[in-house]
Amino acid sequence: MADWEIRPASVVDVEAVAELRAAVLRADLERLGRYDERRVRQRLRDGFAPAHTWVIEVGGAFAGCVSLRPAADAHWLEHFYLHPLLQGRGIGAAVLRGLLEGCDRDGVRVRLNVLQGSAARRLYERHGFTLETEGPVDVFMVREPAPAVRGA
Repeated sequence: MADWEIRPASVVDVEAVAELRAAVLRADLERLGRYDERRVRQRLRDGFAPAHTWVIEVGGAFAGCVSLRPAADAHWLEHFYLHPLLQGRGIGAAVLRGLLEGCDRDGVRVRLNVLQGSAARRLYERHGFTLETEGPVDVFMVREPAPAVRGA
């Protein structure tokens, strides 16, 4: 696995994140007949919340991002994108594991949605997410907090 770090996002990261989102989601959105060059970027810009977002860096360079947004009954895992050339190297799994460990400690449920047919669904399933509902485009998943380990 490559050396990676995670840092808090800032407003200056929005364009890099929007471009990465467009690249990562393009194949799935095209397969679903939903890709729009402008809209895929604008939806990110409209919902970008640096206070709940982290940037993933590999070798000091921008490589991805992830958001964990608090909501009434859960945290929403959103905007989890990793540069395609870095996928499959364990970085995404390590980032996800760290976020979920924090949610487990706090006893917080985590929700997310993933595009129908996306390979990312397997990553989420390996980390304990289960199907909540699904439609023709989106799959909504949930993960209950892991029980606390006694004596830890």
